[in-house]
Amino acid sequence: MAVRQEDLENTYQSYRQSAAQEDLLNLVQAGERLVRHFTRIYTGGLAEDALQSGREGLLKAIRRFDPDKQVAFATYASHCIMGEIRHYLRKEASYYRPGSIKDLQNRVDRYVEQVIKERGEPPELEEIAEALNVKVEGVVQAMRAGLVSLDEVDIKKIQSLRYESFKLPIEDKLLLQQALARLTDLQRKVIYYLFFLDLTQTQTGKKLGLSQRAVSRVLHKSLQKMAEVFKL
Repeated sequence: MAVRQEDLENTYQSYRQSAAQEDLLNLVQAGERLVRHFTRIYTGGLAEDALQSGREGLLKAIRRFDPDKQVAFATYASHCIMGEIRHYLRKEASYYRPGSIKDLQNRVDRYVEQVIKERGEPPELEEIAEALNVKVEGVVQAMRAGLVSLDEVDIKKIQSLRYESFKLPIEDKLLLQQALARLTDLQRKVIYYLFFLDLTQTQTGKKLGLSQRAVSRVLHKSLQKMAEVFKL
């Protein structure tokens, strides 16, 4: 990471002993690297509002840190910065996110928390990508989703690093979700009953109040719509 834990600790100790304005400025400058690191992880870039939220977290850490708790300042600052950025994202994330992208964002969140707990400092983006089996650029694009329209996210870059036995790659999950999103509610129900619950067309028709022939027509149109997505 751009700032090492011991560097931030030393800068904090200098400020704690002197309480001088110059040492405070040095501490804020050292912590800025941590702010930028978390902003890149959680937004896929350096969005100014997210940076400002991270800076507010850093200032809270400086004001509230209690050395007697036997927790490193860098660890405490990481949690404060991360917390403020995530609070900002919860308020501002207003665009649709496919389920697989939400899941990936949550997995990033949990992994970062785990590493901070174990090491006291956040992981590099490359380490996150390797741990979650997603290409680095895929993690970056996924973390943008919600803050920007899905049209602005390059979904094609969200890909697995390697294939795992008996697990659908994230790129295939996204493609399937995009295809299902094109369907009407009735069409999704037909697909769900036929392919996820393994019901027959007759059984599906009884559940939906349709004839077997009507179910067949809905299925045909549904598969046509989904095929259009897979051809893109």
